[in-house]
Amino acid sequence: MFLRDHFLLSCCFSPGEVICEPPNNKLDKFTGTLHWRDNKYSLDNEKMLLRGCVLRNTEWCFGMVIFAGLQTKLMQNCGRTKFKRTSIDKLMNTLVLWIFAFLICMGVVLAIGNTIWETCVGRKFELFLPWDEFQSSAVFSGFLTFWSYIIILNTVVPISLYVSVEVLRLSHSFFINWDQKMYHNQSDTPAEARTTTLNEELGQVEFIFSDKTGTLTQNIMAFSKCSINGQTYGDVYDEFNQKVEITEKTECVDFSFNPLCDKAFKFYDCSLVEAVKQQESAAQDFFRLLALCHTVMPEEKSEGNLVYQAQSPDEGALVTAARNFGFIFRARTPETITLCERGRAATYDLLAILDFNNVRKRMSVIVRNPQGQIKLYCKGADTIIFDRLDPSSEDLMYATSEHLSEFAGEGLRTLALAYKDLSKEYYQVWQKKLHYVSTVIENREEQLAALYEEIEQGMKLLGATAIEDKLQEGVQETIACLNLADIKIWVLTGDKLETAMSIGYSCNMLRDDMDEVFVISGLTQLEVQQQLRNAKENILGLRRLSSTADVQKGDVFAEDSVFEETIISEYALVINGHSLAHALEPQLEHTLLDLACLCKTVICCRVTPMQKAQVVELVRRHKMAVTLAVGDGANDVSMIKTAHIGVGISGQEGMQAVLASDYSFAQFRYLQRLLLVHGRWSYFRMCNFLAYFFYKNFAFTLVHFWYGFFCGFSAQTVYDQWFITLFNIVYTSLPVLAMGLFDQDVNDQNSLRYPSLYKPGQQNLLFNKRQFFLCTLQGMVTSFLLFFIPYGAFSVMLKDDGSDFSDQQAFAVTIATTLVIVVSVQIGLDTHYWTAVNHLFMWGSLIVYFAILFAMQSDGLFGIFPSNFPFIGTARNCLSEKSVWLVILLTTVVCILPGLVVSFLRIDLFPTLTDKIRHLQQSRKKQRPQEQNLRRVRRTSSRRSAYAFSHQQGYGELITSGKNMRVSTLSSSRSLERIAQSSSWIENILKRKNEVSAEPAESHKADRLK
Repeated sequence: MFLRDHFLLSCCFSPGEVICEPPNNKLDKFTGTLHWRDNKYSLDNEKMLLRGCVLRNTEWCFGMVIFAGLQTKLMQNCGRTKFKRTSIDKLMNTLVLWIFAFLICMGVVLAIGNTIWETCVGRKFELFLPWDEFQSSAVFSGFLTFWSYIIILNTVVPISLYVSVEVLRLSHSFFINWDQKMYHNQSDTPAEARTTTLNEELGQVEFIFSDKTGTLTQNIMAFSKCSINGQTYGDVYDEFNQKVEITEKTECVDFSFNPLCDKAFKFYDCSLVEAVKQQESAAQDFFRLLALCHTVMPEEKSEGNLVYQAQSPDEGALVTAARNFGFIFRARTPETITLCERGRAATYDLLAILDFNNVRKRMSVIVRNPQGQIKLYCKGADTIIFDRLDPSSEDLMYATSEHLSEFAGEGLRTLALAYKDLSKEYYQVWQKKLHYVSTVIENREEQLAALYEEIEQGMKLLGATAIEDKLQEGVQETIACLNLADIKIWVLTGDKLETAMSIGYSCNMLRDDMDEVFVISGLTQLEVQQQLRNAKENILGLRRLSSTADVQKGDVFAEDSVFEETIISEYALVINGHSLAHALEPQLEHTLLDLACLCKTVICCRVTPMQKAQVVELVRRHKMAVTLAVGDGANDVSMIKTAHIGVGISGQEGMQAVLASDYSFAQFRYLQRLLLVHGRWSYFRMCNFLAYFFYKNFAFTLVHFWYGFFCGFSAQTVYDQWFITLFNIVYTSLPVLAMGLFDQDVNDQNSLRYPSLYKPGQQNLLFNKRQFFLCTLQGMVTSFLLFFIPYGAFSVMLKDDGSDFSDQQAFAVTIATTLVIVVSVQIGLDTHYWTAVNHLFMWGSLIVYFAILFAMQSDGLFGIFPSNFPFIGTARNCLSEKSVWLVILLTTVVCILPGLVVSFLRIDLFPTLTDKIRHLQQSRKKQRPQEQNLRRVRRTSSRRSAYAFSHQQGYGELITSGKNMRVSTLSSSRSLERIAQSSSWIENILKRKNEVSAEPAESHKADRLK
C-alpha cells in the first residue's frame, strides 16, 4: 500500500513550472500559468486559496504553495492599523502639556523666590540652622527647591485622568451593549460597541455616509414585476381595467399546480401564469434564462425541499421566481445544469460562464440544450445590454425601456435579459481563443474582456425583471430626525442613478418641493467642472454675473462658509461614479466639496468601494468635522475604516462590515438612538467629568503654591502626606466617576424628541480650551480662598481655652477638611441626574474621609508607627473647636457662592435649549409626550432604475472548476419572506429645523421660563 501511494504521488507531482505575477496585495486578482506534462493550464484567482481560507465539500486534494509568509496576499494587505482617536483625546494631550508647562513655571517662580529669600533672609538663620558645605550657595538652594516643588506640585498634572477616562468609556460601551431598545428580536442581534475609545465622539457627528442596499433597505429581494416581449406583468386590474393597489389582502397567484414551488413566493398577476401554461415561447425562454444564468448553489436535503445558496439576494429572488413559474433549478455539476421544466427533467451542458465584474456589469452563460443547440443567455444592466442588441430588437428595446422607466418610478431594481443562438463551428473557434487567452500572463483580463465582448454582440432582447428591495423599518423617521440635529447624510451606493434617486425620494431625502436637484453626469473632466460651477453659481445667485468676472467669483467663493449658514433654500446633489472620479481630482475636489456642503442632500451613485473611501476622506480632511460611515457589506469596509466612526449593520451580506466597524447593530433606525442618546450622553458626561477633574486638581494643588510664600519657599507641604496620597484615589475619585457614568441633562425620550439638543456637541461647546481655562481659573480662585481665609482667621482666632491656633498641623487639617467639603458640594451642584450610586459615592466619600482622618491621627497608629503618623490628636483637637467649623463653613460658602450665582443668573437670563427642556421635563415627569401623527406620501416618477450588482467578482470560474460542490448535490431554494414596509411617513418634520415644537401648554410653560 505504501509503495503504491508513493508511486501515485510521484506520478502526480512530476516536474512542472509555474509562471505568475510577483507578490502583491490585490486580493481579487491572480494571473499565472502552470506548465506541466507539456500542457499549459490557466491559474487565476478562482484557483487560488488565500491564507486563512477553508476548503469545504472536498475529501482530499493536491495543492501547491505559490507564496508564503510575508509574500502572501493577506500579509501584503496588512498595512499599519490606523488608531482612531477622538478630538477630546487630542485636546487632553494638548492640555496636559500646557499643565506641565504651567508646573514648570510655578517651579521656576518658587525657585527664584527661594533664591531671593535665602539671599536676603535665610543667612540670618545660619547661626540657628547652619548650611552644609554643598548648600552654601543660594542659587544652588533655589535649584534644589525647583525640583522639590516639581515633586510637590506634580498632582496638578492629571495622570490618573487617563485611567478614569478609560473606565468611563468602557462603562459607556456596556451601556450601549445593554440597551434593549437597540436589540433586534427577529435576528436576535444586540447592539455592540466594538471599541471603547470613540463613545463621546458619537455626540459630535456632523456627516453620515451611508450605503443604500442592506443599510437603508432590507436587502431582502422579492420578484415584483417583469416585462416580456413588450408586455408588462405584475400589476392587478379590476373589472373596469383600472390598476388596483396591491395590499396584504390582495389575492395571490395559486401555484399549487407546481409541487416544487416556494410557498413563501407571492405574485399577484395571473396572466403571467397563463402565458407560461399556454407555452408562449417568449415567456418560457424568459424563465429558462433565469433558471440557467446564475451562480446559485442548490441543495435538496429531502424531496421537494429546495434551498438556494445565492451570491446575492437578487439572484436568489430571480431563481426562485423561475422555480415557481415551472422552471425549477434542481442540480448542477461543473459541466451540467439540471432543470425541471414543466414537470420534465432537462439537462443542459454548461460550456462556459462569462462572469460578472464591475466593468462588464453583466453575466452570461453558454449552454447546450438537450436538442443540441448552443445558446448564450445574458443578464445585466439595461444600458449595457441595449448597446449589444441585434438591430431586429430595436422596437422591443424602446417598449422595454418605457417599462423600465415605470418600474424605476416605483423604486424597483431592474435587470435586462437577452439571448443569442450560436453555431457549433463559431463556438469551437471562440472556445479555442478562450483557452489560449486564459493561459497568457500579460494583460489576461483585458484580452478576456475583449473575447467576451466579441461573443456578446448581436443578442436578442427577451425582456426585463423588476425586483423590490423594501426600505427598512423607521428609515424615513430616522433620516428626518438626524436632519433636525444638523447631521448631513450622504448616500454612497453602487446602484444606478435612477435607483438611488428613487430611494432618495422614498427616504424623503429628495422631495418635489426642493428648489433644485443638481445631477452631475459629465463624461469628461471639463464637463464635470462646468456642471459643478454652474450648480454652485445657481445656489449662490451668481448666474447674473458675466463670464468675465472671474476674479470676483473667486472672492465670493472664498466666503462659502458664510453662505452655508445663510442659505435658506434647499438643494440636492446627485453625482454618478464616472463624474465623481473626475470631481475627486485635486483641481476639482474643493469645488465638489463646497457645492456638496451647500446642498441639503448628497447622493453618489455607481461608486466603487475606493471612491466611497475617497469621499469620506475628502470631507474628513477639509471640513475638520466628525464623520460616520455606515454600511453592511464588504464593499463598505473601506469607508467604514476611513471615517472617524465606522458602523456596521449585520444584514444579508455577511459580517465583513461588522468586523471592520467600531459599532454594530441590526437596523439603520438604531443609529438615531446611538447618536442622539448614547452619543450625546457620553459627550455630555465626559465634558462635565473633565471640567470638574481639572477644577479639583487645581484647587487641591495650588494651595502649596500660595503656602510657599509664607514658608520661605522651603518646599514644605500644607497637607499631611497621607492626605496628598489619598485625595485623588479615595476621597474624590468615586463621586466624579459616578457623575461621569450616570449623569444626564435630559432623559432619552426628550433627547429623541428634541434633536436640536445634539448641536452643542457638533460645535464642541461643552468642553474646549475656553472651558478649560474657566474651570482651571475657578480652581485657582478656590485654592486662593482655601488658603487665605483660614490663614487670616487663624491669625486672629483663639481656642475656647484662650490659647492661639499657632500649629501648622491644625491649619493643614482645616484646609484639607474644607477642600473635601468644597469639592463635594461642587460636584453635587454639577450633577444633573441623581441616582442611588451618586448619593452613596458622595456621602460615602465624606464619611470615609473623616473616618480615615481620625484613624490616622489617633494614638493607636502613632504608637505603632510614630514616624509615619506624626499628626497625633490633631483632628480631635482641631475639629472639636466651634471656631474651626465656622471657618470651614465660611470658606465653603465663599468658594461655592459665586459660581452658584453665575449659574443661576445664566439659566434665568440666558437659558439654553437644554435648560428649557429640562424645566419642561421636571414639570411633567409623569406626562408622556404625545407622538406626532405620521402619514406616508406616495410618489410616482419616470426615472429609470437598474439592477445593482455587488462590486465583487462572481463565482463562475469557481462553479465550472467543481471545487465548491459534490457531484451528487441536488438543488434547493431559499425562501424569501416578504416583510411589510413601514407605512409611517414624516411630512413636515424637516421644516422644524432649529425649532422646538411642543403643544400649546408646553409653549406656555416655555414662555414662563423665559
